[in-house]
Amino acid sequence: MNDARQRRKGPLGSILVIIPTYNEVDNIRRVVTRVRETVPEAHVLVADDNSPDGTGKVADELAAADERVRVLHRKGKEGLGAAYLAGFRWGIDNGYDVLVEMDADGSHQPEELPRLLTALKGADLVLGSRWVPGGRVVNWPRHREILSRGGSTYSRLLLGVPIRDVTGGYRAFRKETLLGLGMDDVASQGYCFQVDLAHRAVRAGFQVVEVPITFVERERGDSKMSRDIVAEALWRVTAWGVRSRVDQVLGRSRHTG
Repeated sequence: MNDARQRRKGPLGSILVIIPTYNEVDNIRRVVTRVRETVPEAHVLVADDNSPDGTGKVADELAAADERVRVLHRKGKEGLGAAYLAGFRWGIDNGYDVLVEMDADGSHQPEELPRLLTALKGADLVLGSRWVPGGRVVNWPRHREILSRGGSTYSRLLLGVPIRDVTGGYRAFRKETLLGLGMDDVASQGYCFQVDLAHRAVRAGFQVVEVPITFVERERGDSKMSRDIVAEALWRVTAWGVRSRVDQVLGRSRHTG
């Protein structure tokens, strides 16, 4: 029996839920409270990108009232991926064994986190998936669903990853998985960040499991999705896919030459 399989049979250890924020003052208190009520043993790290609406101040108030809540104040808005990477590094440096990605707007329901953590006992990375049987989205306009489904399908086919929801951002990692992904050169924006991590995990041979979630469209605040993020994802995924195909062809040529 190899070390990875032995490790996956043990307890998960300490859990850190990383919640990146930028102008989420209407949501952050509610989401953190729900996380703490649902998984009381988990710690929460709010990674705030110097939100001008006072989100960081509210996060500080939550941390002052609860020793299991911490705040990582960042200099400015640098993107979702950069905030998560900073949170991962903070969590690893502070000895956490499991690191969870969760949006601040309530679209990732904290009440579903136990399902991800249970699945992680037999995996290296668990993805909360909208596009597997049992997964769904609520209150999304049709064009958003088409964009998300299309982006995941395009990424899955081009990169050859057996994941239905490649772009989803509700995820639970083992620390060892993140350490094995080479985070220093991960693409740092929106869809790109999520696709990049999923692709790296599959390519590195980690066991990736999807569990169904219900994704609920935010009720308060503005979505951070933009045309620039979608465009960047499209060209980056295309470039990765082309490079992967070229590497495969060259590898076969060297093997048969």
